[in-house]
Amino acid sequence: MTDWILRGGSVIDGTGAPRFRADVAIAGDRIAALGEVPKAQGAREIDVTGLIVAPGFIDVHTHDDRALLAHPDMAAKASQGVSTVITGNCGVSLAPLALDAAPPPPLDLIGEAADYTYPRFGDYLDALDRTPPAINAACLVGHSTLRVGTMPELDRPARAEEIALMRERLQEALDAGAIGISSGLFYAPAFHAPPAEIEALAAVLRPAGAIYTTHMRDEAEHVLDSLDESFAIGRGAAVPVVISHHKTTGVANFGRTAETLPKIEAAMAGQEISLDAYPYIASSTVLRTQRIEDALKVLITWSKPAPEQAGRELADIARDWGVGILDAVERLQPAGAIYWMMDEADVQRVLAFPPTMIGSDGLPHDVHPHPRLWGTFPRVLGHYCRDVGLFDLETAVRKMTGLSAARFGLKGRGIVAEGAYADLAVFDSETVIDRASFAEPTLPAAGIAHVFVNGRPVWSDGRASGERPGRALRRQRLQAEAA
Repeated sequence: MTDWILRGGSVIDGTGAPRFRADVAIAGDRIAALGEVPKAQGAREIDVTGLIVAPGFIDVHTHDDRALLAHPDMAAKASQGVSTVITGNCGVSLAPLALDAAPPPPLDLIGEAADYTYPRFGDYLDALDRTPPAINAACLVGHSTLRVGTMPELDRPARAEEIALMRERLQEALDAGAIGISSGLFYAPAFHAPPAEIEALAAVLRPAGAIYTTHMRDEAEHVLDSLDESFAIGRGAAVPVVISHHKTTGVANFGRTAETLPKIEAAMAGQEISLDAYPYIASSTVLRTQRIEDALKVLITWSKPAPEQAGRELADIARDWGVGILDAVERLQPAGAIYWMMDEADVQRVLAFPPTMIGSDGLPHDVHPHPRLWGTFPRVLGHYCRDVGLFDLETAVRKMTGLSAARFGLKGRGIVAEGAYADLAVFDSETVIDRASFAEPTLPAAGIAHVFVNGRPVWSDGRASGERPGRALRRQRLQAEAA
């Protein structure tokens, strides 16, 4: 029985193929028909004439672990056309970990101690089953999370027995449905982990057909060495590697994506390498003194001892307090920040690189978040595709859908085709644009008309529908569907 018919739109199917005019019929959680669809008794119809019907966007780089449970309408993502998120990036996942004290940075980017209540990864996935969000989630295990739950001190390599325990916990997570492991070697909890430690964990991924993603050890002057380390871990464990939010940071490294992208492309010829990026020249993470001197400007996103300073520039705070920048940083800790430290030409070069997927890297736990949390996908469609002309619309959609689904094994998603899951984003290609700004970072985008997840509407006419059809996408089910 047909439930919905989207009538009269132009379909961009997520493969990169040219758009075509077609009605889209939805039955249950699947696309039932494409083309000239006759009226069906009981089916609700939406006139989408003049609009684009695309696969729901897949945000391949998120920190939405807690948000899926705390804000199940997932308005920050649904309002952009996102139907699926990949969680647990940069070495940080909400599980498997139970804490009775404040989480060390950067684990505090996604939650407080009270949020870390899942000693087994399966406990977290079960929580998503019990209280489904509006959108789907495929979940990674964080290497830093494993370290914090296993090691009494983090400023050293893991010992053999600690690696063995981490491997056990990783295996439990994979058995429960995790899609892989992520690392955040740039951050303190993982910085002292040598490549051999990561390889020992990544080896657990191979029999499971799982994936390794990494926030590399360095994205500045040693970025080429960090790429080599990432590639070597993938080769040693014989697993696919995703380079997270690829960029080169700091004024001294402006322009160096002209070096990194050919290096990545060469590595792709010999092993399975992917990468993602977000469409902004500013990054965001915990407040660190090490990054201050590399940034042109710093904006505070949250501060435990000084919450009223969220949304203000660090230089202004220091001036008001009558102290130096580094003293202000210490007074604000623990805290988060946005750093202006990339070059626009580099951002465009990475976005235009054909294998690059789109990921927001948004931080929903921040008081004053980076606007990428609410604006990434419409910004790519409106600013970089339509206004700048970096690529055509079919290419832009593929970078958010079909390419991402293929890399992360999301069979039946990221494509508009008969029998595929009815995850759909309907938008106006002439008006779609991000409205979230650094001053007002939580404004919903313009031009997103309707969003369906598993055949049910979750966003329409500028508001959430209240439906919660999202699913925890477990690896075993994904692999069974791909077989």
